[in-house]
Amino acid sequence: MNGVEEDVLGELTTTFRSGRTRSVAWRKAQLQAILKLLDENEEEIFEALKQDLGKHPVESYRDEVGVVRKSATNALRCVEKWMAPQKASIPLVLFPARGAVVSEPLGVVLIFVSWNFPISLTLDPAIGAISAGNTIVLKPSELAPKCSSVLANTIPRYLDPEAIKVVEGGQDVSEQLLQLKWDKIFFTGSPRVGRLIMSAAAKHLTPVTLELGGKCPTILDTLSSSYDLQYDVGFKVAVKRIAGGKWGPCNGQACIGIDYVLVETQFAPVLIELLEKIIKTFYGENLKTLGNLARIVNKHHFDRVHNLLKDPKVAASVVYGGSVDEENMVIEPTILLNPPLDADIMTEEIFGPLLPIITLNNIEESIQFINSRPKPLAIYAFTKNDSLKEKILQETSSGSLTFNDAMIQFICDTLPFGGVGQSGYGRYHGKFSFDTFSHEKAVLHRSLLIELESRYPPWNNFKLEFVRLAYDYDYLGLILLLLGLRGIFRTNRRQ
Repeated sequence: MNGVEEDVLGELTTTFRSGRTRSVAWRKAQLQAILKLLDENEEEIFEALKQDLGKHPVESYRDEVGVVRKSATNALRCVEKWMAPQKASIPLVLFPARGAVVSEPLGVVLIFVSWNFPISLTLDPAIGAISAGNTIVLKPSELAPKCSSVLANTIPRYLDPEAIKVVEGGQDVSEQLLQLKWDKIFFTGSPRVGRLIMSAAAKHLTPVTLELGGKCPTILDTLSSSYDLQYDVGFKVAVKRIAGGKWGPCNGQACIGIDYVLVETQFAPVLIELLEKIIKTFYGENLKTLGNLARIVNKHHFDRVHNLLKDPKVAASVVYGGSVDEENMVIEPTILLNPPLDADIMTEEIFGPLLPIITLNNIEESIQFINSRPKPLAIYAFTKNDSLKEKILQETSSGSLTFNDAMIQFICDTLPFGGVGQSGYGRYHGKFSFDTFSHEKAVLHRSLLIELESRYPPWNNFKLEFVRLAYDYDYLGLILLLLGLRGIFRTNRRQ
């Protein structure tokens, strides 16, 4: 074990036990410091995201800086309300008494960060942990080294360095961190690594939040009674949003990005035609001059995505794109029509710029198709049919369900973000982030003036009747029992 990690944990534990992170003043100061960090280092962050992932500044602000600013501002506005004890009603039989639910920080938390959104997936969970009053270790991904360096250099200058630390390094450092006992581990990444995180956490009974992923489907209904969909405004808007939800977020390298589309056979040609036009408008049509697209993160991931296309049956299903530039690790936006359902492209999360379109005889078959696979992190459904909406809502399970748009649920602080089943465990964003990093402690205050002898032995029939009535909240029955009128009341009712 490397002593550095143990020293970090020891210092953060000392800081937490001092109690200073519990004050609202400390929490607000850190949240304000995050906003200042973003304001004063925006260009440096943009440059790091460009070097690591090829992100355009607009995409970087939309998916990274803006997300964090929004979350920090919201937390600043709400943190005092989140911290306030929540009054709880107490059964009258315990009078006089009062109860409350008090949120307390968990302690020292470890946050593992994914490489695809290296700024927002570092600072957004940290906002929740800070708001809840914890001390924090942030472990950025080594696959986004420039962003990791920016975080390691700026966070100690703006945030409390005795309470919030950045630990850089590769897999060996992550393994060393996992050997230590934390009060909470928050992880964003693949299900494969998520299993390793959960296994390591189990040794210490450490609670975990796992933000994983999966194959997020899109259901595309006709959206119109007209069969001339090429000119239907609603259908064109839907296809534009599908394109944005597929290639817009880090060029398909996003856990909630669209993985594949389900559509009726008769409408597939129009869908493909519109997607081609949108791709050319948004990103261009020359492999060498593609613009407004993030880069595939490294050679390993480039080869992984490229290999999905090397299956002959998959290659035969390509109807648009498919070209690659191995030297620059570029794969152009690619559309596939009905690739084999048992091929890797339809059994593994794609996490890249490939979009399979699967055709169905009837759009309602999409529900069975989705249910035959692991539960996804998100389902997107484009439809005006209220009956179909209700069937999707009631008959499928997913981390989130969005109708007639894609990705936007991620930026709504009033909605929880998280998976279910294989797509994740736990949730965050807004108040849900605060709750994720808090323990809700039950607090009950009672008086010593009134005692209920019926709670103690020796037992008799009177005490059994008292307990029955108390658990039924039958306060009239309790009063009659204590007055000795319960039996008379029962006799009168029977007569």
